[in-house]
Amino acid sequence: MSDAQAQIPVTVLTGYLGSGKTTLLNRILSEDHGKRYAVIVNEFGEIGIDNDLIVESDEEIYEMNNGCICCTVRGDLIRTVETLMRRPGRFDAILVETTGLADPAPVAQTFFMDDDVRAKTRLDAVVALVDAKHLPLRLKDSREAADQIAFADVVVLNKTDLVSEDELRQVEASIRRINPSARIHRTERSAVNLTDVLDRGAFDLKRALDNDPHFLDNDHDHEHSHDHDDHDHHHDHAHSSHIEESGVKSIALRGGDMDPKKFFPWIEKTTQIDGANILRLKGIIAIKDDPERYVVQGVHMILEGDHQRAWKDGEKRESRLVFIGRELDEERLRRTFEACQA
Repeated sequence: MSDAQAQIPVTVLTGYLGSGKTTLLNRILSEDHGKRYAVIVNEFGEIGIDNDLIVESDEEIYEMNNGCICCTVRGDLIRTVETLMRRPGRFDAILVETTGLADPAPVAQTFFMDDDVRAKTRLDAVVALVDAKHLPLRLKDSREAADQIAFADVVVLNKTDLVSEDELRQVEASIRRINPSARIHRTERSAVNLTDVLDRGAFDLKRALDNDPHFLDNDHDHEHSHDHDDHDHHHDHAHSSHIEESGVKSIALRGGDMDPKKFFPWIEKTTQIDGANILRLKGIIAIKDDPERYVVQGVHMILEGDHQRAWKDGEKRESRLVFIGRELDEERLRRTFEACQA
């Protein structure tokens, strides 16, 4: 069994009160989906689990009759995960719910960084649930709503039955402006396919960007599988007002082959200087004289990178890097990135 197989995938679930997180977690804990998930929540009371569904419980861990288990974060997340991991062969994946206001970054960093936790688990993806009706308001009145979207690999756009098609498009456009590369799934009553949110491999450097075919396309509008018309080309003029609303923007950089002696010190230094403002960073880098694609990704100041695979015939060999964050100096990033070219 390889390390990767031995590691349990962890999904971090964020979203505001009322976005549908509880409904989604209840589905996982009660539906007959044939998988065994461990769900870590902040408070049991919020989920209101039906006692008929509980097979057995020891103080902290409730076992459900569909094979899933549920437990609360008592104190430290790492300790909670370690408690779960002592139940051998019990589940296929872990879901960690963060409270509505919480920044998902520290939770993600825990799995990104802690060596003991990394030996047994791997961060799979950050999923944000968004209430289609209330998002425009949330983006105006709270930093967290924008941060959650900026941070997400998958956005579940929920409660779509409560808004018109036109409102839905506007909401999707504002999600795209904050985070161009997240996958968006439209849902009602959190009825998303669990395979769309679990086991995405978004933090797996070998899979990360292969899962994201439109990574850094200039035009993201064609990503919607359900929706191919050119409805979004007028959104650029709204861009500046939008940035004042949420303060989050994405900066996409492109270049040729990079000089490793310049690029690596540059990206290290950039994440140290701007780390607090960088929510997510990801990129595919062409390194001079290297036949393989080098992929990097980061959360705040934590950076990881690795060779992913060889550049394929006919594939455009170029370096692409995207930063999503607040108060980033686009001109400086662009200039210093381009200066790293071989």
